[in-house]
Formats: sequence, C-alpha cells, structure tokens
Amino acid sequence: MQPIPGTAERLARNDQLVVLGAVALVVLLSGLYTVFGIGMDMTAVEMTRMARPIGEPMAMGSVTPWTAGYAMLVFVMWWVMMIAMMTPSAAPVLLLYTAIKRAGAQAGSAPLLSLLFLSGYLLVWAFFSAIATALQWWLETTGLSDGPMMSLSSRALGGALLLAAGAYQFTPYKHACLSHCRLPVQFLTAHNRTGLAGAVLMGAHHGIFCFGCCWAVMLLLFAGGIMNLYWIAGLALFVLAEKTFPYPRFFTAGAGVLLLLAGSYLLVTAR
Repeated sequence: MQPIPGTAERLARNDQLVVLGAVALVVLLSGLYTVFGIGMDMTAVEMTRMARPIGEPMAMGSVTPWTAGYAMLVFVMWWVMMIAMMTPSAAPVLLLYTAIKRAGAQAGSAPLLSLLFLSGYLLVWAFFSAIATALQWWLETTGLSDGPMMSLSSRALGGALLLAAGAYQFTPYKHACLSHCRLPVQFLTAHNRTGLAGAVLMGAHHGIFCFGCCWAVMLLLFAGGIMNLYWIAGLALFVLAEKTFPYPRFFTAGAGVLLLLAGSYLLVTAR
C-alpha cells in the first residue's frame, strides 16, 4: 500500500494551481487596495460616483501639495493599480512558464521561479508607475489636471490623448510587442534563461513587451480619471481581450478607429 501524499507533496504536484492561486491573491489584494484608495483623500468608489465627462472637472477643495511622502503614496497607488490591471493578462504566459519549468531540470523550483518571473514582470510596471507619477505631478502643477479627481481638466487635451492612443494602435511597434504577448511559446523559447536571476530577467523582458503594447492605453486613465473604477475595469478587460481574442489586427485596428473618433469628437466639441 502506497503512503498517502502529504499537503506539501500534493502542492508540489499541482504547482500550476499554486501559481494561479498566488496570482489570484495578488490581483485580489491589489484590487481591494485600489478600490478603497488607501491613504488617499477619497476612495475609488467615491471618485467614480463623482466622476464627470472627460475635460469637465468638478469644482472642489484645494489640491493636496506635492511632498516626497505624497509622491510616494501616488506612486504606490499607480503601481498597485497596474498590478491589479496587468497581472490577469500575464497569467497565460506565467502558467506556460510554470509547466515548462515543471517538465525540466528545475521541476522542484517551478513555483518559486514562476513567482520570480511575475516579480520581474511587475517591476516593469513599477517603472511605468514612476513615469505616470511624474506626469501626474506635472499636470497638476501646471493646472492641466483636476487634482482632487485626478483627471484632465481640458477637453481638448483629453481629445489629443485619445487621438495619440488611437494612432499608436496602428504603429509597427504596437503590433510587434502585441505579437510577443500573444505568442508565449515563442517568447519563452527565444528568451529562455535559467536560474533565479534568469526567471526575474525573463519576466522583466516579457514585461517590456507588454509595456510597449499597452502604455498608451494605460495613459488613458488620465482622461477618464485615474481612480475611476469604470475606466480601470474597462481598460483591464480591453488589455486582456487584445492579448487573447482571435484576429488581433482587426481588434486592434477597430479599437484604434474608435479612439480616433472619440478623440476627434472631443476636439471638435471643446470650448
């Protein structure tokens, strides 16, 4: 009679479930942090309820002064929000990476390597979050952003941002990066690295392609309101769909056309 495997052994045999559970926990915690707006003046729910159309700011109290502590808080807000939005779209490549490592010489370390891969991926979005924080600071200090609601105060500027994001959908850089995100087998084969550091570097490499694919879309949060839950959920679903739906060029082009039309409308109707 064979011995009944213990909990640790069963988990080792189901490392993909372990990784998927860890991913789900990361998304859940970062989502809750985003929704409740920990440390901010208002929660994301309150900001969403008070949201206005693009370029129509609400008259509110004074803007929070930018100190080192407030800048760090805004950076954390951006990074946690990016974790909640971008981690689900990274799940397919992460699970495939886990399966490959499980079948190789590093089978026992597959879950750890996968979490290191995810860490490298999220570090890239920390870099994006730092850029977004600096951009938010600049927009607020120049009066181009409605500070309390964290959205653009100019309808024309919002339209220009939509036009830029729409135009980027048609660039070769967009399609090159998207193809790497949609074909995880080719990416993992072409950029394979070994060891713990290799896992982090592979995750960061994949994150760079994802960054190249999605950065313009993520900046649309400035148009709709950084803490607007409708925009956060909508953009997260869009990114996931763009990486998984069939006929990616038609999907990407269709989204680009819609963004160009919306941006043109905002510019034409700007006061």
